[in-house]
Amino acid sequence: MSNHIYYCNKCKEFSMEKICPKCKSVTLSVKPAKYSPEDKWGKYRRMAKEQS
Repeated sequence: MSNHIYYCNKCKEFSMEKICPKCKSVTLSVKPAKYSPEDKWGKYRRMAKEQS
């Protein structure tokens, strides 16, 4: 068993498993992306945000 918290988009439940025990779909990690002041893709994310 891992020490990470996962989230199921299908049934909106949190779990400690990579497969949701309730609906058997794949869960996603809820940890945010690692911050880096040298974000090499930041320019492209800001451009995409401005366009939408």
